[in-house]
Amino acid sequence: MTPKEFQQIAHTIPHQPGIYKYFDFENVLLYVGKAKDLRKRTSSYFTKTFTNYKTHELVNRIRRIEFTITNSEADAFLLENSLIKQFKPKFNIDLKDDKSFPYIVIKKEPFPRIFLTRTKINDGSEYLGPFTSVAKVRELLTFIKQNVALRTCKLNLTQSNIQKAKFKVCLEYHLGNCKGPCEGHQSEQDYADALNQVRNILKGNLQPVILHFKAEMLQFASNLDFEKAEWVRKKIEHLENFQAKSVVVGRHLSNLDVFSILKDGDTAYVNYLMVANGSIVQTHTVRIETKLEENEEEVLPLAILQLRETFNSLAHEIIVPFEIDFALEEITVTVPKGGDKKKLLDLSVKNVNYFTEELRKKKILQLEGKTDVQKKEVLHQLQQDLQLSGIPTHIECFDNSNFQGSYPVSAMVCFKEGIPSKKDYRHFNVKTVIGINDFATMKEVVLRRYSRVIKENQPLPQLIIIDGGKGQLSAAMESIQELNLAGRVTVVGLAKNEEEIFFYGDKESIKLSWDSESLKLIRRIRDEVHRFGITFHRLKRSNGTFKNELENIKGIGKSTAEQLLKEFRSVKNIQLKSEEELTKVIGLSKAKMVMEHFTHKNV
Repeated sequence: MTPKEFQQIAHTIPHQPGIYKYFDFENVLLYVGKAKDLRKRTSSYFTKTFTNYKTHELVNRIRRIEFTITNSEADAFLLENSLIKQFKPKFNIDLKDDKSFPYIVIKKEPFPRIFLTRTKINDGSEYLGPFTSVAKVRELLTFIKQNVALRTCKLNLTQSNIQKAKFKVCLEYHLGNCKGPCEGHQSEQDYADALNQVRNILKGNLQPVILHFKAEMLQFASNLDFEKAEWVRKKIEHLENFQAKSVVVGRHLSNLDVFSILKDGDTAYVNYLMVANGSIVQTHTVRIETKLEENEEEVLPLAILQLRETFNSLAHEIIVPFEIDFALEEITVTVPKGGDKKKLLDLSVKNVNYFTEELRKKKILQLEGKTDVQKKEVLHQLQQDLQLSGIPTHIECFDNSNFQGSYPVSAMVCFKEGIPSKKDYRHFNVKTVIGINDFATMKEVVLRRYSRVIKENQPLPQLIIIDGGKGQLSAAMESIQELNLAGRVTVVGLAKNEEEIFFYGDKESIKLSWDSESLKLIRRIRDEVHRFGITFHRLKRSNGTFKNELENIKGIGKSTAEQLLKEFRSVKNIQLKSEEELTKVIGLSKAKMVMEHFTHKNV
């Protein structure tokens, strides 16, 4: 659908909250989105200039648009999530979580058994969980067996069978692990009370269980049955010790859900901590594939909703690292600055960083774990695939990074013999380029890097990878030619989305087999330069090193500048906006300040 074709139907789309659906020529659902204002949101796809290949591809495929009006943003949010899960459109965020989580089932039967299962059956049984670790479930079941007397046999304990005396108590009864319902020694009500204790234990709510046992201990003591009283006292001590080990920040906290996110290129990682009564009862990290340049603020709400549904969370407060648009009214969103909640958030951040670092190490170990001969084979295949004159034992890769179209930095990683050589990694603060200009930035950093290599008489790499398309490759080659290095090193461009490899001057790209060892190595190098650049960028942002051009405008502070960048993505886009568009975001007086600044600048 072209912008002109969209304008012909734009008037039919209302300025109301709801969800929109994009279909292709074959009537296949491509994308589902939510919006506060349906017309404004859908119009943005046909009026903005997108740098992401996949967004261009989506817009080119759109043939038909459907929308559904909802009563509120919250309804739109829930409906969007439901439709994505139902239809799994190609261009929507994909939450990669193929684990089959374990549950503890309370079987629907007389005197129900409890046991571990991975399969939920619609048989009326009660399923508690899911849990993220089988080992944790087995530990909980052992703990429950030690403290709550429940049967483990598979006998059909109907009242008629019990009255007919069909069964005899087993060793578990004599060990005190079962109260003998098979011979009528335990009532169904008493057994149901024991199951309620199990539910409380699994929710991390041990206090009611402890109070129940204390009452039972006093009852035994008043009946002068001191042996049983001492046995119950040991159970209480066991429960209190278990509770003490579980408490992380404090029992005064209510039920909370804690989330943190780390975005690396087109992949985001979200960590979830479920907190109940001051104890962490669940922890899980998921990987999410983004499709259309979604930022962290757009990815996190959807991940939160799916994780809460997966783990059946009923918490009314969520802890997050930054403000998000989470439209559910019954949920309080907190961005803590200190105290116990901030400690929990820091712990979540620590977990998501550990998770991604472990994934990175595993990728690297795919080659690091190989023998010298195997490493040589991979590098030899890369030499053949790219038709290089020699084996690329020394490879360097460059990538530019910016935040919402501002604050450019660059990074370079070095691989020797197919594995990272971290001592040779380099960061670059862009010095000569004003604003966002990926081509000029790439030209600058390549020139700076190899000017120094020549000056210090260091060895040149056999292969230089430029993470970008033909434009950035051409910019890098200008520096290579200026330094008279053409012919001495091979420089290729790697298209960000299609994993195509370009040689300078060639019209056609090279597409390596998706499962080839050489492409896997190139991917690992690209992922490593992304990680290294993003880490540097995040550090500079947190240290307040960057100063936005907008903050140089008299009367425009940091919060207003960030508000503009969040809405319009880049300083360049802000310059193109009308006074009316700016006024909607920051008000008339500040909009005039911004307009005046850029008017004088462009004179």
